[in-house]
Amino acid sequence: MAPSNSKLYAYLELLRLPNVFTAIADVMMGYWFVTWSPIRKDLPPGEVGILLLLAVASSCLYLAGMVLNDYFDRNKDMHERPTRPIPSRRVPESAALWMGSELVIVGVAVSWLVSFFAATPLTGLVAFALAFAVIFYDGFLKKTWLGPIGMGLCRMLNILMGMTAAGGGLSPVDFPVHYVVAGGIGIYVVGITWFARTEANQSHRGQLLASLVVMLLGMTTLATFPHLLAPSETFVATKMNVWYAFWSLIALQIIWRCSRALFRPSPEHVQYAVKTCLLSLIVLDATITFAVQGEEKALLLLVLLIPTLFLGRFIYST
Repeated sequence: MAPSNSKLYAYLELLRLPNVFTAIADVMMGYWFVTWSPIRKDLPPGEVGILLLLAVASSCLYLAGMVLNDYFDRNKDMHERPTRPIPSRRVPESAALWMGSELVIVGVAVSWLVSFFAATPLTGLVAFALAFAVIFYDGFLKKTWLGPIGMGLCRMLNILMGMTAAGGGLSPVDFPVHYVVAGGIGIYVVGITWFARTEANQSHRGQLLASLVVMLLGMTTLATFPHLLAPSETFVATKMNVWYAFWSLIALQIIWRCSRALFRPSPEHVQYAVKTCLLSLIVLDATITFAVQGEEKALLLLVLLIPTLFLGRFIYST
């Protein structure tokens, strides 16, 4: 790993690299949610290629959001986080703007490659909407009370990008379960973003408690999606008691991790809780994937925790 005072480390910190695997888990979950089949065990080579391209597109757009977030916050960070890469002059402002812009362009371009191979224009269109949402959030929406909703929308669009690449549609009437799953993750991320809104300073306990409730609402939404599918379409249809018990355990883990910040709302405790909640996105994605695909693909998503945790030991990620 590059030393903390190196140029490479500064750019890795700017990108918040450990968190990118949560975006990859989201888009893969979206794809696998739509490609469910009781007789398919392995993905054909064409689908492997589509998944890889989706991972690249999702990563680029997510990393672009991280870079542009710091670019637009550079003046604020001079006072609140002077050690961040841009205010500390370890990364020039012009370089950050160029990197963020190029990542957006590459992410959208790769998404259109996915559209070509998947024979649907929807993936490219959703990626274009995602790119717009990322830029609009970083440049304007984040400063308003709508900021957390904007971030939740970005996560929702990322999942829909994976769903459309697998042949899913965008009509909420024809595909309500797609919006329940993508929206449930979106609501959960609204809660995380609200929880982290004042993480650089002393947070208010009421805000932290309300944002925790929003996270739990998102998880509750996700836990109910099997009811929108036929019993033969999930592996958990006959084990709903176990299914709800598992979601309750995940919820208790989130509550436990956030309780420290609730009792002592210092920046360190809040940032630790935010990091834990972000990591839990991979677990949520794996749980949803297990319900429709079984344990093999769910385990593949859980493997993404390994690079996330390893890189998180060395690179600042909130």
